[in-house]
Amino acid sequence: MSNPVYLALDLPRLDAAIALANKVKGHIGGLKLGLEFFCAHGHHGVHEIAKVGLPIFLDLKLHDIPNTVAGAMQAIHVLEPAIVTIHAQGGRAMMEDAKAAAGEHCKVVAVTVLTSLDDADMGDLGIDGSAHDQALRLADLAQEAGLDGIVCSGHEVGAVHKRWKNGFFVVPGLRPAEGKLGDQKRAVTPRAARDAGASVLVIGRPISRAEDPVAAARAIEATL
Repeated sequence: MSNPVYLALDLPRLDAAIALANKVKGHIGGLKLGLEFFCAHGHHGVHEIAKVGLPIFLDLKLHDIPNTVAGAMQAIHVLEPAIVTIHAQGGRAMMEDAKAAAGEHCKVVAVTVLTSLDDADMGDLGIDGSAHDQALRLADLAQEAGLDGIVCSGHEVGAVHKRWKNGFFVVPGLRPAEGKLGDQKRAVTPRAARDAGASVLVIGRPISRAEDPVAAARAIEATL
């Protein structure tokens, strides 16, 4: 992949999302459409964004019983996503069924620990150990289930890469040096994540909310 940056297009207006995607497409490698976008614009919105001509990453974080998740995967075949997310905490059977139901050219990656959570949150959720420990446990389970890779923070991707050499690793919650963290608790820079083994770098607000999105995307691209 020549440019690993996927722009998170979680905008409320479809026309604004299309305009932004077209504006910065020369400086990114793909487009990530999350739950907010999908609930607002559905299949139609995905088809319209696909006209920009970049790979589509559907970040739906599917999490349900195995049969339901498999059905959802089959329902999005027509959208031809390059990447789809599910939750690793759905368990081995759910992950296996999701992968079996995915399109031939679709990478299925499991979300381990959200980048908005930290060690204190693990305790609140009744999980022993740190966020780092939990991410590694779930990464091992995803690998055993036959998935293509995982979603994890830049703090864990290096450790996961060492134990899953051919895995496909999506790292969200990235912030350029001196960037505002917002609701992210375990953020790193795009370059640090790439150097640690990230396959895809998901970046949203540092580009989408910049005064000059093209300049912001170009500046991030230059660091890689």
